[in-house]
Amino acid sequence: MGIMDKSDLLNELRIGKEQRDDHTGGGSRLPWIVAAAIAVAVAIGAARWYFVAGGAKAFEVEAATAAAPSAGGADTSVLQATGYATARRSATVSAQITGTLTEVLIEEGDRVEKGQVLARLESTQQQAYLAQAQAGARAAQAQLVQYQAQLAQNQRDLKRQQDIVARKLASQQSLELAQTQVDTQASAVTAQRRQVDVAQANVQAAQVQLDYTTVRAPFSGMITAKAAQVGEIVSPLSAGGGFTRTGVGTIVDMDSLEIEVDVSESYIARVVPKQPAQATLDAYPDWKIPAHVIAIIPTADRGKATVKVRIGIDAKDPRILPDMGARVSFFEDAPKAANAPPPKGVLVPGSAIVKRDGKDIVFAIDADHARAKPVTPGQTYNDLRLAEGIGAGTRVVKQPPAEMADGAKVEIKSAK
Repeated sequence: MGIMDKSDLLNELRIGKEQRDDHTGGGSRLPWIVAAAIAVAVAIGAARWYFVAGGAKAFEVEAATAAAPSAGGADTSVLQATGYATARRSATVSAQITGTLTEVLIEEGDRVEKGQVLARLESTQQQAYLAQAQAGARAAQAQLVQYQAQLAQNQRDLKRQQDIVARKLASQQSLELAQTQVDTQASAVTAQRRQVDVAQANVQAAQVQLDYTTVRAPFSGMITAKAAQVGEIVSPLSAGGGFTRTGVGTIVDMDSLEIEVDVSESYIARVVPKQPAQATLDAYPDWKIPAHVIAIIPTADRGKATVKVRIGIDAKDPRILPDMGARVSFFEDAPKAANAPPPKGVLVPGSAIVKRDGKDIVFAIDADHARAKPVTPGQTYNDLRLAEGIGAGTRVVKQPPAEMADGAKVEIKSAK
């Protein structure tokens, strides 16, 4: 079929004389045709304004913010689990004897070294026992010196007696008597040496009891709790009545911090020892901490259907504190290097990218309207997907309805 030129179109639109002369007197039909066309156009425009420009009911949608991926790539973890930071080396320090506190030298947050004095107990009795033991040791030592001097004298007497007997000036009996005195005195010296050993052991025992009145740090760490004050009675054993403390304070070795997470039994097969991981603290959600799997504890919690996994922290930091909440991502391979270039595009929920007229688009939220933006989809990371064509920070409709069009009015669902 050919295309009409302008002259043909004009001829078609000319009104003949017979058309102008209505023998019935009813008038021309052309004005009615033109009026109908104008009415249809106005109706279409009004409908479009109603449904797009704001007259229609707004779509209630969820919004998501496009985020730039990190330099090391997006989260390629095969599994995520939550847990808490915990210290493998922690102790509530107490005295080894019952006594009254005279000094408490710690406060929460103090850093202490191994052997550092944390507290002291009343030690008057222990000091008296030590002085008594030391005096007994000195007395035993003095008596030993006396016995040794007597032995030396007896040995000289024996030698003289041997000379006299050799010259036939004394009987053999006198020689035997002198020898007996030497042997007897030698035995007395030996016995006294044992008494000296006993006295010195008593001194050591008294010194130990005195040392028990000084509470020292068993290892280097941080004081996380101060449990007693000066004047309170502490004891290594719990006593009735509630007036006796069983600890002076709690010390935690911060270098022994690790993370324990509960992994569902359904996914525990994805976790193996030495597997690379990445931890994120609830307190610092933007801080990615390199980590690894230490061990899978060989028991399950039947109530929660989980298995506990120990996670080692590769980067020690004072911001990591015991009992902090943490989320751990497990990787099949080591995460990409931090200096690797970030992938192109921004991360948006995969459901935000939809097809319209054969093109991939997202609906960016502009005030209370949704604007269709063409994008180029990229790699998928769990429930996120890379999208080129919009900038980081753009708010997009998370799950656009099938009937949503460019310019549709939207109302953001409030967070519950």
